[in-house]
Amino acid sequence: MESISRISSVLETARDLTIEAAQNANTARTFATRSVTRDLPFAQIKKLLDSRNDREILEGLRKVISMMYRSKPCLPFFSSIVKNVASPNIEIKKLVYIYLLHYAESEPDLALLSINTIQKSLTDQNPQVRALALRVMSGIRVPVISQIVSLAIKRGCGDMSPYVRKAAALAIPKCYKLDPNTLPQLLEYMSTLLGDKQYFVVGSAVTAFLEVCSDRIDLIHKHYRALVKKLVDMDEWGQLATLRLMTLYARKCFPRRTKRLKRTKTKGFYEDEASDEEDDPSAPEVQVLDPDLELFLKTCKSLLSSRNSAVIVSVARCYLYLGTLDYIDSAVGPLVALLRGPQDVQHIVMYDVVAVCLLRPQSFVPFVGHFLVHSSDPVDVSRLKFEVLTLLFPHCESHVKEMILSELEHFTHSADIDLVQESVRAIGRCAQNDSRAASRCLRLLLKQISSQDGNLVAESLTVIRHLIQQNPQSHTKTVIRLAKNLDSTSNPQARASIIWLVGEFSDVIAEENIAPDVLRILAKGFVDESEPAKLQIVLLAAKVYLHHLNLTQPSTNQEPLQPSQTAPPPDPAYENPFREEEEQEEGENPPAPPPPADPSPIPTLWSHILLLTRYDTSYDLRDRARLYRSLLSNPSSTQLASLLLLAPKPVPHTPSPSESSKGLLLGSASLVIGVEGGGALAGSGGGLPEWVREGEEPDAGLRDERGERVEYGERVEYGERRSVPAGEKLDQVAKEKGLAGSGGANKDKTLDDWLAESEEEEESESGSEVESSEEETDEEEEEESEDDSERGRLVGGRS
Repeated sequence: MESISRISSVLETARDLTIEAAQNANTARTFATRSVTRDLPFAQIKKLLDSRNDREILEGLRKVISMMYRSKPCLPFFSSIVKNVASPNIEIKKLVYIYLLHYAESEPDLALLSINTIQKSLTDQNPQVRALALRVMSGIRVPVISQIVSLAIKRGCGDMSPYVRKAAALAIPKCYKLDPNTLPQLLEYMSTLLGDKQYFVVGSAVTAFLEVCSDRIDLIHKHYRALVKKLVDMDEWGQLATLRLMTLYARKCFPRRTKRLKRTKTKGFYEDEASDEEDDPSAPEVQVLDPDLELFLKTCKSLLSSRNSAVIVSVARCYLYLGTLDYIDSAVGPLVALLRGPQDVQHIVMYDVVAVCLLRPQSFVPFVGHFLVHSSDPVDVSRLKFEVLTLLFPHCESHVKEMILSELEHFTHSADIDLVQESVRAIGRCAQNDSRAASRCLRLLLKQISSQDGNLVAESLTVIRHLIQQNPQSHTKTVIRLAKNLDSTSNPQARASIIWLVGEFSDVIAEENIAPDVLRILAKGFVDESEPAKLQIVLLAAKVYLHHLNLTQPSTNQEPLQPSQTAPPPDPAYENPFREEEEQEEGENPPAPPPPADPSPIPTLWSHILLLTRYDTSYDLRDRARLYRSLLSNPSSTQLASLLLLAPKPVPHTPSPSESSKGLLLGSASLVIGVEGGGALAGSGGGLPEWVREGEEPDAGLRDERGERVEYGERVEYGERRSVPAGEKLDQVAKEKGLAGSGGANKDKTLDDWLAESEEEEESESGSEVESSEEETDEEEEEESEDDSERGRLVGGRS
């Protein structure tokens, strides 16, 4: 009978395995063909969930989870699923826990029925079951169980398995959100987990610390060096959290110290003459790093070779806001290497590169070739690369500058309008940042005026106008050349820019004033011009007429003559003897007629332009012409018109497009969305705090694990004991015993003096020992001679 039952059980097991293998093969075939699986009826799924067979329960749970993630209603199965929480099968337990986390908030009463079973799982022998139970208990968002969750976290903190302790660390933020009143208990648990010896537990504890109480820096003091030591071994998420925590900690606990470099002054030629160091007021100041801060920055260097781009950006952020220029230079290469990644990573990294380049462009000069635009680059990445090239342009050598300008000139002929505009603006910024290359950039832009692309011509003329305004006297020929291109230029904005330039700089050189001729030509086709060009033609006519009035009308700024300056009245006693003859000559020769009217056509042109604008359809144009007519209505008074029309314009300065985001935090989303999107500045509440003031920082002894204080200026690696020379130890002992200040002779003694004195003392002691030994030998010889004499007397008496 036993053999028959054994055979039947084996056959049943084989049958189950065959059915399961067939189902798995069918499932794999279904996924391969990507066919949509039909959902089973409600009654059939409920029957599977109520079955006593683990395989059927597992199949029913899989159907329910599949429906749940397809946003189909699965709440009716809640009671049938919750009762399976006590199943010993770990696969069933995992699926039940997933379902509970999803629907516990909708059915809190039914979810509370499973709390006792989940609590029993906290004492399971399998650490995965214990960690999963802790995760589920903290994920059930029912405020009633907050104290139970707190006790479960306390038990998890003392668990032997690091996997469970990690789950306890991740459960702390959930418990705090569930009930903020449990914060005092959670702080104790967090302090325990921060001192854990397992690096993956510490990483999760740091994440929980930042979410719950990032301002409680006092909890980090005693764990600071241990966290720095475990930083390299943590996973990427733990490294990101720890780097962020250490950046905040450094700003709040390490004051920013600087010192001025000293100038060495040599006294003499020979080696025995020492040299002195003097303070040089003109010497630059350098940052002095705290030993613990330098320990952290040195540990971060190995993370620059991480496979995670976010870790590399975080290290660069630490170096930028905490370290010196040498540390920033070491992070530039890994940042540039991230540009070989996918396009989404490349796009985000370019924002970080631009942010660092705004502060330290010299570090990117060796990598200028990596910022040349590829044909596959998106427009946003190309725009950022153009910006980096313009920032690096003043710091490059001449042949590199030629390469950059050739690159930008190539993309002015691109089919993408945005790329064309960005390349032209980049050429203008290159000319603005480096005055030595301004003429070369201007020649490149003048070549584009004859192009058939209206957008290119308009953008080029805008940039040319900015360059001419910087030095108008040296660009009179350029204005004349631009005026000659009015016949071939059809873009409205381009024509408006040229007309404005002609009117603005028409009075720079009076001999080469072409403004009246240009106005005469433009008046013929005024009706066919666009509205922007018409506005500039009216402005040009007003300026030309104003210049004409200033030249022809007498100056009204002369002060009237004082009475003392007028001619005295004629003296009646004095009579002119030739008065009658003069009157006869005046009668015979009448006075000359007044001079003829002004033959200049400029007033006629001005009247003609005003007449044309009177019947134009544009309200703005008519109002503008009416304003100019009122200003110039009185030819003898042009002060107000000169003040409004001929006032010097400010020199335009085009900043870098990312200049507005210069204060945003590196590596944050605010750097991408900008200030308009709600980005936080690096020094504001959403970013980094300000450096702590010197004297207000916490005591450095709080970070000492063994009670050994590290003085500033000493370079001590973590875990190493500083070797003290014997001479320094002797000096310390001498100071403790009061020998160093006992007298004037001993006050300036060095180690060599002490050693010399000790040698002299040893020599004197050895000399005294030799003398004492000689005296002893003499005494012994005298005693021996006395003994011999006594023996001789005794022998003589016996005889």
